[in-house]
Amino acid sequence: MKIRMPCVALRNLAQGLSFSIRYHSKRNHLQTVCLPSKIKPPKCSILDCSGHTRTQRTVPPGSILPWRCFSCKQEETKIPSKRKQNTSITSELLYKNLLKSEQKNWNDVSARYKAMTKRIKEKLEELHKYTFSLGSPRIRFGNNVYFEEDGCIFLSKAGDVDEGNVDILFSTEDHGFSNAFIRRMRISPDETYMAIGLKSENSEEATCIILKLGHFPLMEKVIPNVFSFEWATSDVLYYTSQKNLKCQNVFMTTFTDQKHTKLVYTEQDPRFFVDLHCTKDRRFLTINSNSKTTSEVWLVDCRHPFKLPALVQARTKGVIYHIEHRNNELYILTTYGEPAEYKLMKAPVASSGTENWQLVYALEKKTKLVDLEMFRDHCIMFLKNAGHLYLNVLSFVSHSVQSIKLPMWACEFELESRPEHTTSTCYFQLTSPVHPPKCFAYSFKENNLIEQAVQEVPIIMNYHTTRLLAKSEDETLVPITVFHNMNSKELHRKPLLVHVYGAYGIDLNMTFKEEKLMLIEEGWVLAYCHVRGGGELGLSWHKDGCQHNKLKGLCDLKACIMLLHELGFSQPKYTALTAASAGGVLAGALCNTNPELVRAVVLQAPFVDVLSTMMKTHLPLTIEEQEEWGDPLADEKCMKYIKSYCPYQNIKPQCYPSVFITAYENDQRIPLTGVLRYVQKLRKAALCYASRTSKKGNWVPNIILDIQANGSHCDSSWEDSLNEVARHLAFLNKELEEVCHLQHQSKSCK
Repeated sequence: MKIRMPCVALRNLAQGLSFSIRYHSKRNHLQTVCLPSKIKPPKCSILDCSGHTRTQRTVPPGSILPWRCFSCKQEETKIPSKRKQNTSITSELLYKNLLKSEQKNWNDVSARYKAMTKRIKEKLEELHKYTFSLGSPRIRFGNNVYFEEDGCIFLSKAGDVDEGNVDILFSTEDHGFSNAFIRRMRISPDETYMAIGLKSENSEEATCIILKLGHFPLMEKVIPNVFSFEWATSDVLYYTSQKNLKCQNVFMTTFTDQKHTKLVYTEQDPRFFVDLHCTKDRRFLTINSNSKTTSEVWLVDCRHPFKLPALVQARTKGVIYHIEHRNNELYILTTYGEPAEYKLMKAPVASSGTENWQLVYALEKKTKLVDLEMFRDHCIMFLKNAGHLYLNVLSFVSHSVQSIKLPMWACEFELESRPEHTTSTCYFQLTSPVHPPKCFAYSFKENNLIEQAVQEVPIIMNYHTTRLLAKSEDETLVPITVFHNMNSKELHRKPLLVHVYGAYGIDLNMTFKEEKLMLIEEGWVLAYCHVRGGGELGLSWHKDGCQHNKLKGLCDLKACIMLLHELGFSQPKYTALTAASAGGVLAGALCNTNPELVRAVVLQAPFVDVLSTMMKTHLPLTIEEQEEWGDPLADEKCMKYIKSYCPYQNIKPQCYPSVFITAYENDQRIPLTGVLRYVQKLRKAALCYASRTSKKGNWVPNIILDIQANGSHCDSSWEDSLNEVARHLAFLNKELEEVCHLQHQSKSCK
């Protein structure tokens, strides 16, 4: 790549910030839904540019965004009396002792995985060389193309990108932030300014940097604790502030001759989360206040950015909606009406209430809307149905709908970042866990799909994709996506790695991962169980697996694993289960109810103590997440129901699978104290059972906790992630090797 490096005079940022991995934040707010909360509705306020409150009104309940997995931030210690103080000191001492004990235990056992971890790391690094440079999403702005790679932001002319002639506008490493990663970037309409979001590895907080573009890019401003931001005009930026995992205030800052910053909107209902978005034609900036069940949108006219925001439709309990704009009409993606799935509707800007909403297009049953993009004469919907991906192209000129089925191997879309409103082509990437991203384009003029020519990757992708349906306890059919090497024989003897999540209406992550491809090459079978509670089959699929329906997700997982074994995909002694964050609820619950189905489990930052977390309403996100898990303090039936499946609450002396847990000291969503308690209780139960049974060949599971000083719930550096994944795979390989050893030698495994 030929890089033209201009002289860059950048001011020093605020000291003490620690940043980590590259991460692309994508607008993905279509998965929010849940049951209503019983909390009394407070008020929200709109402020004028002088900061004075202009209007007030009562508002109903609300939600969180999908990426905010769950509320488990470490609680603050309050000391109302000496007795409480002594209790606090005792608890802190116990915590430190447990932490030291687990760290020593890890140091003792890690040596057994060292050689295999090294081998796995070397192979993953080799695969990464070929897949890392496949291209990142790009922002096309007239003849200019902006894109980010490896902590740098580049600028190129549209025809020069592939030739490697690019200018570097910003580099985290060259300016003292070698561990920084770029979460978001937005360019002002006249390309005078660029707003860049940087995020820290060890904190949920992000920082917004304003860069003045030109031959000598200059740092114009640094705004701390910012989540989302959008340019209303070329010199007016709106942004949301983030505090304690919440975004409830919107500010406006100007870069005119008279620079100033004003609070323009505040949300006082703790169940609502505020973010910003610009309509594709840049006519309006939308202030979106979302709960899992309810949405409300305010419009900022980008032609008059200092005027008060205008309300589209007052929040109505149970109605979610999002806004786009075209030809002086609002296009509304909403759950309004029956059935309560997403529909595309429209209304005049001047009269935008629900009484004027007209149906444009309704989705088919059990279809998941992944994303929607609005263009001048077309609208493209990215859809999932029964595991298959589709494009639905709506023409506003011919009033027709064309449905295009995408390649069978594809599992995920990644749209080009913020494509231009007037473009004649929509660019996107398709990927799967074992297939590197591949570029495609849809031409509106030619009315067809184009597979883009890309550099060949010297990786053999000799695998087969199978889609199954497992019948759950209540006869519901649950989708499973299976990958395996086409050359594999006797699949019942092959190791199987099962993936599950099942919460917040979020799909299982099925983007490409080097380690998944490596496992396929080594003969593993990979299975992704799309259980209820996730969003793979639309909003109702989530609703059927949240609150008082959580056990349905557990039944679904059990049915999926049993079907895989019945069809000859491995067998229990060669089966492993993996889950992260809220997926730990179902994985941990299965270990309690059906431990015989799996031999080993890998959990990453797992949510394993639902009951105690949901009883601590002072935690930042607990109130919002009552819509996902219920409110055990207000409802005794809810308390009993949560207790019936909560992993920590249901540990008992029995033969457990081996478990490897990775946790983070700085995780704000999953307190390390809860994970420590879970591991201690699980290990004690497993040893208790082993002491009761003295049969020849009795097996004692390995219960391992790997505590990482770096990293957080959502982000880790490439190096930390590589080490973590290598340890997970080394653990799984060792556990299955021990199965084979036990089978042939009839001895106890350590």
